[in-house]
Amino acid sequence: MTNEGSFTLGDLPLHRGGTLPGAQIVWKTHGTLNAARDNVVLYPTSYGAQHPDLEWLIGPEGILDPTRWFIVIPNMFANGLSTSPSNSADWPALVTAWDNVRAQRRLLAEVFGIETLHAVYGWSMGAQQAYHWAAAFPEMVQRIIVNCGSARTAVHNQVFLRSQMAVLEAAPEYDGKGGFSAQPLAALRAFGRVYASWALSQDFYRAGLHLTALGAPDLDTFLRTDWEERFGRRPAADLLAQLRTWDAGDIADGGDLAAALGAIRARVLLLPSATDLYFRVADNEAEMPHLRHGRLLPIPSIWGHRAGNPGPNPADAAFIKAAVRELLES
Repeated sequence: MTNEGSFTLGDLPLHRGGTLPGAQIVWKTHGTLNAARDNVVLYPTSYGAQHPDLEWLIGPEGILDPTRWFIVIPNMFANGLSTSPSNSADWPALVTAWDNVRAQRRLLAEVFGIETLHAVYGWSMGAQQAYHWAAAFPEMVQRIIVNCGSARTAVHNQVFLRSQMAVLEAAPEYDGKGGFSAQPLAALRAFGRVYASWALSQDFYRAGLHLTALGAPDLDTFLRTDWEERFGRRPAADLLAQLRTWDAGDIADGGDLAAALGAIRARVLLLPSATDLYFRVADNEAEMPHLRHGRLLPIPSIWGHRAGNPGPNPADAAFIKAAVRELLES
C-alpha cells in the first residue's frame, strides 16, 4: 500500500542562520509500518528529483521491498514539491543537508511516531543525507546505504557544482539573489549539456551506450532529450538552491571529518560507482578507516554516477539489490 501527504513544520530555523518560513515536506510511503515501528527505511530524494522519479526501485522484486519494509520518501527542500524557491517567497541563502534531516526527523516522529530507523538508503544527494542522518542521530539509525555519495563534498566535486552555479547565474534572467525573472532557457540548455559530461563516464560514451542502451539516434538528440529537457522542466531557482545544498555537504560541518565519521554507530555500506566523476571511490576509501562498521563495495560499472540509479541498467541494479538486501536482512 502507499500513502502520501504534506507535513507542515512552521518557520524552520536553519543550521547556517536564517529561517525557512512556512516550511513543508511533501512525503510518500510504501508498505506498512509494523506495530513495533522498527521496519522503517528512509529514502531521501536526490538532486533535481521528486519522489516519482525514484520509485522505480521499490517493489517485491526490487531493491527495496515494500512487503518487508515501510519505506518513507521525504522530498528534499528545493525540489519543487517540498518548500522551494519556486513555491515560497523569501528563500534563504542556504538550506543544508542538516536542515533536511532535522526536518525529516520531525516528520517521522510527529506523523508516524517513528523513533528508530532500520536503514537510510540514498543515492547522490540522498546518500549525503543518509550520512548526515547517521551523524546527527547516531542513536536512531541502525544502517545507512551510501550509494554514490560522500560524507563531505570533495573539492573536485565543488568545482563542478560552482561551474554549474556560474552557468545559471550568468543568465540575463538571474536577479542576483537566487531567483530568476523567467526560466533562463539558454542557460538551462548549457546546464544540461555540461551535466551530461559529468554524470556518465568517458568509458560509457566510448562504448556508445548513449545510443545502444539508452536508445538515442544520435548524440545531439541524447543531449536534448536526456539532459536539456530533464533540467528544463525544473525551475532554475530550485536547481540553483540545491546546488548550494550539495556544495555545502559536510557531516563534520567544517570540523574534524575523521572524528565525525568515528562517532557514527550505524553499519555503513558504501556503494560508489567505479567510474563516478562526482563521488569518487577514493573519497569513500578515505572514509573507511574512520568508520566503526563500514563496508566498501564499488559498483563495477562504466555508467559513471548513474550506476547508482540504474533504472535502464539491469546489471548494476542487480548488484545494488544483492548488496542492499544483504545489509537490510543482516
